[in-house]
Amino acid sequence: MRKAALLPIVLLAAFCGGARSHPPTSVPGHGAIRIEIIPNPIVATKVSGNTYDFPFEVVIREIGGRTVDVTRVSADVYALGGIRIADESYDAARINSLGYATRVPANGELRYRFSQRREVPDDRLFGNVTAEVRVEGRDDTGAPATASTTVTVKR
Repeated sequence: MRKAALLPIVLLAAFCGGARSHPPTSVPGHGAIRIEIIPNPIVATKVSGNTYDFPFEVVIREIGGRTVDVTRVSADVYALGGIRIADESYDAARINSLGYATRVPANGELRYRFSQRREVPDDRLFGNVTAEVRVEGRDDTGAPATASTTVTVKR
């Protein structure tokens, strides 16, 4: 299915360890979004050798009462106390081209389900890497609506 192609947006989060949500940014009276990764932390399941499955779901909720169009989804991965080691970013056109909706209805939500299989060369990575996932959008008046969350992984 085409959903697996969007996985890099969040797969960077699959080498992490706890969770923290940041307050959504919006203009009062306009659209606002909140994102959640379920489960958080993501539970890594060993398949064989150094290969693990990382099943999770990304939920984008509109909480301001207005339709919001997602314009960008990005992830930054940090290790060793805050050194950025990777980043990934998808604009709305690319998200749509992969078969995902980008319009969140007023007081509604979008859900993206993933099950990523990755090799983890060193089990110590499970406790030393975090990823910040950020969603940017605009409501039906053009006002910005952004949200981010920090994702971790456990075994």
